[in-house]
Amino acid sequence: MNKTNFETDIEVKRILRVDHAGEKGAIQIYTAQAKVARWLYPDLNETLSEMLAHEKEHFAIFDTILRRRGVRSCYSLFLWSLGGFLLGIISALLGRRAIGVTTDAVETTVLEHLEWQLDFLKQTDPEVYRAVLSIQANEVEHREWGRLAGTDSVLYRPIYWVVSGTTAFAIWLSTKL
Repeated sequence: MNKTNFETDIEVKRILRVDHAGEKGAIQIYTAQAKVARWLYPDLNETLSEMLAHEKEHFAIFDTILRRRGVRSCYSLFLWSLGGFLLGIISALLGRRAIGVTTDAVETTVLEHLEWQLDFLKQTDPEVYRAVLSIQANEVEHREWGRLAGTDSVLYRPIYWVVSGTTAFAIWLSTKL
């Protein structure tokens, strides 16, 4: 299905808003996890701080493009912040493996979403394509860390599915707002 320039422009703005909001949520997840880890899992501080720094860089990339293009941010930005922080606190309190499983679930869902975006943007918006492509490697790295730090135990599967489903719902909702 070929999109008109108007439809393409709307879709690119939607992608920018969702990615911007998602990075805000990721910042809050890692911020909250790092606060808990400082006390309970000090050995995770360096890794969580590094992932937080990546997410801040990603947010800045999308924030810059949004501002330069005069595109408003997602109306659900506050929900991403609040939800991300709550998810970070809860997952960290559930244990170090829950932090890994949460990271795996969030990043797996995000990477699936980025694949669609990259396919679309490659043909429609080279600048936003490069921006999305520039964050993909970090997201893969985060997912792989999560997989190694988490577990495939039956006990952790429900966390994975709840976080994955919630992340997918948040992405979908943000495309509507």
